[in-house]
Amino acid sequence: MASASSLVVTGAVEGPVDEAVLGSVLQYVGLNLGTVYGKNGKVALLQALNGYNRAATFNPWCVLVDMDRDQRCFRDILQDWLPDPSPLMRLRIVVREAEAWLFGDSERLSDFLGVAARRLPSNPEGIAQPKEEMVGLARLSRRRDIREDMVPRPGSGRNVGPLYSARLIQFVSDPGTGWRPDVAATNVNSLHRCITRLREFLS
Repeated sequence: MASASSLVVTGAVEGPVDEAVLGSVLQYVGLNLGTVYGKNGKVALLQALNGYNRAATFNPWCVLVDMDRDQRCFRDILQDWLPDPSPLMRLRIVVREAEAWLFGDSERLSDFLGVAARRLPSNPEGIAQPKEEMVGLARLSRRRDIREDMVPRPGSGRNVGPLYSARLIQFVSDPGTGWRPDVAATNVNSLHRCITRLREFLS
């Protein structure tokens, strides 16, 4: 882990799981997460992006946005969403959803989910719908609590279980047995790039 810094980075994300992921990544880099904006979905986040970019004229910012099913090169997406980023803005695209970044640490995630490591995807960024993949793995869990919390109940009309986000936040936030950004970054290029760009704040 990088040496600790007193530098605070303001964040903006799509939802609570992304907030936990951003906090963990910043902690690994040696930065501190300040106020986090957004947390109301991708559309609202992109609508507010220009305002966040103006604020980044004066203070460090990091905005995480899911790539989802967009097939364009990430450089083209960045140019479209924010053609003139402020020097202290780090707009980072998550390929394709935050769950893909979590799949990068397959050892810890398989233990947490209670499934065999061989069932986890070897190419996290190649998954079309990482959230669905995560739910599918939870459905195979040896742990009843994981199945009940993360898998949607029949007839609920939901695509995730009632405590899906809470469980992933638990995994990301556990300092002892939870997600390791450094390990995940060796398997997930967009996470590796995010860490590299955030380290520029320390130079």
